[in-house]
Amino acid sequence: MTDAPEDVGSDRRRLIGLIVGAVIAALIVGLLVVGLVARGGSTSIDDALVAGQRPPAPDITLPVLVSGPGLPPVGQKASLSSLKGTAVVLNLWASWCGPCRDEAPILQKAWQRYKGRGALVLGLDLQDLSENALAFLKQYDITYPSLRDGTDASKRDLEATGVPETFIIDKQGRIALHITGQVTDIRQISVPLDQVLAEK
Repeated sequence: MTDAPEDVGSDRRRLIGLIVGAVIAALIVGLLVVGLVARGGSTSIDDALVAGQRPPAPDITLPVLVSGPGLPPVGQKASLSSLKGTAVVLNLWASWCGPCRDEAPILQKAWQRYKGRGALVLGLDLQDLSENALAFLKQYDITYPSLRDGTDASKRDLEATGVPETFIIDKQGRIALHITGQVTDIRQISVPLDQVLAEK
């Protein structure tokens, strides 16, 4: 038994529709790939880290909120590049951030453990009022130094998505690790920091 002419025509239309749909989908995927390549490929911090590279930390320069070793007095500006030779645990935080409260004791413990060993725990307060930031530090007994960015420019420079986020920067000023979200265990800091400190 053969198909009626209208059935054959209907099948052909369906087949043509499927082919046209597949071609359009392939074109869209192709355009997306071309767009990504045109943007320069893998240039982000996280892409470099995944590839086993250590990208240079952006040279962020900001006012000092709380001073510490290697930093100028409160109110003056400090830059990450001036800390080369020191391993830095850079933590992005804000007083209005709930997870920042939970991780603060862990960062303070890391500071107590490493402050005499060539490492610096450095807070970077984002989009916050100075009074609120200082009240937060007092409430959670934070003694490690902090810089202050009233905007989110440094967050963009670090390609961070929010707070909290933590970066471990080696003694050459390169990012060795990026922790997205809350630090929940000191080993997230201590294991990579020990490795960075052991490097020549």
